Amino acid sequence: MDLLRSLPIGLYLEQPVTWLHRLDPRVKMAWLMSILVTPILANAYWRFGLVALLVLLTLVALIPLRVWRQQMGWLVVLSGFVMLLTFVMPDGLQVAQTPRLPTPADMITLENPPEVLPELPQPTAYRYVVFDWGPVKVTRRSLDLGIRIGTLLFTLIYGTNLYLLTTAPEEITVALEALMAPLRWFRLPVTEIALTVTLSLRFIPLVLEEVQNLVRSVQTRAINWKKLGFRGSAQVWLSVMERLLQNLLLRAEQIAAAMEVRGFTGPNEHRVRWYQMVLRSWDWFALGLLIVFWWARWVWGGEI
Repeated sequence: MDLLRSLPIGLYLEQPVTWLHRLDPRVKMAWLMSILVTPILANAYWRFGLVALLVLLTLVALIPLRVWRQQMGWLVVLSGFVMLLTFVMPDGLQVAQTPRLPTPADMITLENPPEVLPELPQPTAYRYVVFDWGPVKVTRRSLDLGIRIGTLLFTLIYGTNLYLLTTAPEEITVALEALMAPLRWFRLPVTEIALTVTLSLRFIPLVLEEVQNLVRSVQTRAINWKKLGFRGSAQVWLSVMERLLQNLLLRAEQIAAAMEVRGFTGPNEHRVRWYQMVLRSWDWFALGLLIVFWWARWVWGGEI
């Protein structure tokens, strides 16, 4: 079990260098925020279009199949399962309420028989219940809610992972610091925040590596889980989690000591520019496409 290969979350793809790698991180961040924001109050066609756009970007960028195949497969299965589960769940509109006053049906007696009304045909093709078969009932509200949740789950996770996959942590730090520069007027620690984000992104592979090593250490001991029972198994995994926490704290302490030895005592005393941000011709072209993207959202992406 290799978590660093089977679950590449938050990892940067160094090779091959695609055209997504060459884009300015500020431009990619603007596209990421647009992809995450535009599903709000959007119709189902636009939501499915965003999913197709992310898949198309992955294919056009020629990202190796080994990098995204397993993750996208599990994410599609998870989003599809959540979508189907939401389809068949009650939509919450058909709630039984007890009326405070007697209804006309309660006042029906033998002296006042109920009035029989003729069955009139439906004037339009609209049906609130889309599918009804035994206990399975799919309504228009549950259908719309399932599409919202499933597509939003895929867009949120895969869009963010695609950005982390094609953008180095140093580039993300410089882009965040540049975009948050106006917050310095309010005396906010922008540089400290950017440095914290960089360390967090760098720490993700270390966490996966520690989890992988601990799981392998448990597997090599050939523990008989049936003899241990539930209580014994829980104690084993609690000890593993305790060891994991100790290892992560030790890694964090080592990183802090290494930074302090190299002179990183303050953000203004030891500054290193990892990446020089310059908007090139393809960056301006991507910004122009972003304007077209928002125009399409305004024209075709609104709720019907």
